[in-house]
Amino acid sequence: MEATGTDEVEKIKSKFMSAWHNMKYSWVLKTKTYFSRNSPVFLLGKCYHFKTEGEYRAPHSSQSSSAALSTDGSNFDKINTEISGNVEEFRKDFISRIWLTYREEFPQIKGSALTTDCGWGCTLRTGQMLLAQGLMLHFLGRAWVWPEALDMESCDSESWTSSTVRKLTASLEASLTAERDPKVLARPPRGPARRDWDGTELRNEVYHRKIISWFGDSPLAAFGLHQLIEYGKKSGKMAGDWYGPAVVAHILRKAVEEARDPELQGVTVYVAQDCTVYSSDVIDRQCSLVDSGKAGTKAVIILVPVRLGGERTNTDYLEFVKGILSLEYCVGIIGGKPKQSYYFAGFQDDSLIYMDPHYCQSFVDVSIKDFPLESFHCPSPKKMSFKKMDPSCTIGFYCRTVQDFEKASEEITKMLKSSSKEKYPLFTFVKGHSRDYDFASTPLHEENDLFSEDEKKRLKRFSTEEFVLL
Repeated sequence: MEATGTDEVEKIKSKFMSAWHNMKYSWVLKTKTYFSRNSPVFLLGKCYHFKTEGEYRAPHSSQSSSAALSTDGSNFDKINTEISGNVEEFRKDFISRIWLTYREEFPQIKGSALTTDCGWGCTLRTGQMLLAQGLMLHFLGRAWVWPEALDMESCDSESWTSSTVRKLTASLEASLTAERDPKVLARPPRGPARRDWDGTELRNEVYHRKIISWFGDSPLAAFGLHQLIEYGKKSGKMAGDWYGPAVVAHILRKAVEEARDPELQGVTVYVAQDCTVYSSDVIDRQCSLVDSGKAGTKAVIILVPVRLGGERTNTDYLEFVKGILSLEYCVGIIGGKPKQSYYFAGFQDDSLIYMDPHYCQSFVDVSIKDFPLESFHCPSPKKMSFKKMDPSCTIGFYCRTVQDFEKASEEITKMLKSSSKEKYPLFTFVKGHSRDYDFASTPLHEENDLFSEDEKKRLKRFSTEEFVLL
């Protein structure tokens, strides 16, 4: 009887905690993010100018920026970017990026009682967003935008604040009556009826949904939270722990290596070792055999864990970060500010543009046909001063071919040299293999252990050096 009573208390406690998370991580004030009409906006290698269209205001962001600092973007004249001049095009582009946030009431994580990642999973979410962007480039291309992106406004007929109040009230009532169904997500109001799509659009929508399904919150999803946590256990991390950007980079690499979906056999991930990218190691990964035994070149996502300073970010690195986010190869940055992890995707002047995972949403079963997509796309960007950025971060690049990698390494090396100002660059590209420099090379597959002893030591060091994320 005593055990039964304890179980009931734990259940009630769990329900109240879920209700508290609803309030804490869903309370989004209806404030505005301002974009200057006089400065270019960069978003993952694309450049937008709003000069002839007035000031763009994103209506539902919890962060307001101050007046933009003056800059003419002259430092980026030689960077390979695609230029657009339309506010609507920028909005469509931003909303089309995949947004992954805290979720609640998903299937229980193995080895724990957790059914939510609220309060601890934000860096894993930002890592998911970076990987999702790489997969979108691979399957859809950088020009793709979600045809229904601008219909997101129709889902915001009332403020998120009032929606949260209703959600919290319903959660508390259900907690007390034990009638809550954790699997049901009310589908938000949809925009206009879907128009007839041609063959290419239908094919793209299939991949759009497939990519999102790979990040679903279920044990079977290749890059879902449940799988990432299983790989994290190999580095000493458990569900409920905090994960730093470098640890997440290695977890993502293992997740892609272990993915068994045939569609994913043409993608690999390389993580830089001690701020060094060994070119031959990258090319070996790109030219490795797929599971079918057929030779073929793989696309590679390169992840580079770096520190942009000591305890605080060194502002000398601002121009370099801008340059990186201006490259067509960039898939974003896993970073944030102290105690909060963000996915950085662009900038304007000295402010970074990001997507925030700290928004608690209900579990979505991505295995069902035509699951709702709205909660996987962010309706508005946020901005943050570069000065507030924590120095620990992981930078991501995507290269479809070996030729793309060679070209990207040349461009990034030039950028690193021009931004180092006679100091050591943040990271380097080195010809040859890591073993040529007496470093242990990372095996492509390990039967008994997902991380080598060398990797475990490196991950342990990353875990102790990195900041705590909430």
